[in-house]
Amino acid sequence: MSSSACSACCRPSSSSSPAISASTTPFPSTSKFKPVLRTKPHATIPKMSLDPRDFHSPAPQPPPPSSSSSLLAAVAALLWGPSLPPGLLVSSVRSAWTAAWRLMMSQLAPSDPSGRYARPASRFRLAGPSGLPGPRRPGALHLYVGLPCPWAHRALVVRALKGLEDAVPVSVASPGVDGSWEFRDPPGPERGDLAPGRDRVNGCRNLREVYRRRRGGYSGRCTVPMLWDVDRSDVACNESYDIIRVLNSGLNGLARHPEVDLAPPELEAEIEEWNRVIYPGVNNGVYRCGFAQSQEGYDAAVTELFRTLDMLDDHLSRSRYLCGDKLTLADVCLFTTLVRFDPVYNVLFKCTKKKLVEYPSLHGYMRDIYQVPKVAATCDFDAIMDGYYRFLFPLNPGNIKPIMPSAFAGDALFEPHGRERLSSQSRGTLVSS
Repeated sequence: MSSSACSACCRPSSSSSPAISASTTPFPSTSKFKPVLRTKPHATIPKMSLDPRDFHSPAPQPPPPSSSSSLLAAVAALLWGPSLPPGLLVSSVRSAWTAAWRLMMSQLAPSDPSGRYARPASRFRLAGPSGLPGPRRPGALHLYVGLPCPWAHRALVVRALKGLEDAVPVSVASPGVDGSWEFRDPPGPERGDLAPGRDRVNGCRNLREVYRRRRGGYSGRCTVPMLWDVDRSDVACNESYDIIRVLNSGLNGLARHPEVDLAPPELEAEIEEWNRVIYPGVNNGVYRCGFAQSQEGYDAAVTELFRTLDMLDDHLSRSRYLCGDKLTLADVCLFTTLVRFDPVYNVLFKCTKKKLVEYPSLHGYMRDIYQVPKVAATCDFDAIMDGYYRFLFPLNPGNIKPIMPSAFAGDALFEPHGRERLSSQSRGTLVSS
């Protein structure tokens, strides 16, 4: 299986860029009345205007500019007045920014010579669900995740559906400005085990420190999800698909819902077939669009992405889940990308040909899985939006976070999906609350 893990959701290395100030010209006053000093004792009293526009409050003034932006604005006004900077400056800044962008992208998203994104392979793999060393006792394994990351989200969904919350504790890292995953003290009382906070097993400040605690140390990519072997003080696995296979069938003795099987033997071959379609075309496909460093690389990625989505929408118009009536690991892998599609990938990763809401079957399918008990609780849209728009600097240097699409806001994802009609059996008893 291809690599699937996030390094601060593929975060860039620490870097900074000088801000370019917007115009600091003050807004004109909108007040209609100005105090007038009258010298005549019986001056005529002015008539009151009945125009409702005259009763409007003055327009709010912009916040005072920072000292650095004021200085830049003053220098610009001195050199060029109200006109734009000369072409030489514009071209120089553009060349410098392009060079810096390519340097950052080479660290954030390695590419092949044609500019196509090439995801690095995960370092720590498992041979299968039975490949875990040591005893199977509660707390012997610890899961590290980041909420923005779709690969880590897979592990949270399977952990919840299997009822492994007590057996496999979790530490939730937050993206840092330098591209790392960090652990921070929560600003208030902890909001449960799926809220970003401290490292609950090793007490480290960031994920790199955790990786370096393993025997022999480590200096490679520090990605989530990561399964930590507490007894051996070592990384057990950092490949997302290996982790969800272990959570699904390797820890049934500790699970509250051992009867839930997301990869039954009779469907294993079909699940693998779907994974060979979903991973390159959709899961990694959105990243190949967003991290492409050439037009050729982007065009190839976006064509494959929407060709795959078209095929999936057609298939799901006749089938409740990918493998029929049964929710499987393949559905979990597809879901965590789809639930981020309109809020993030459509905008930030330039996957703009169609929105997910324009695919009636895929959109209903995503809502169907979202409404499975315990799944919605694993979806933190605030963390997802912050993680991509405010920390993925090379793709959004202004750090401006757009508003959430209405189809994903509030209770919109709990709207009836009507996909029960495609199923020959009830899915309502999959997991009890």
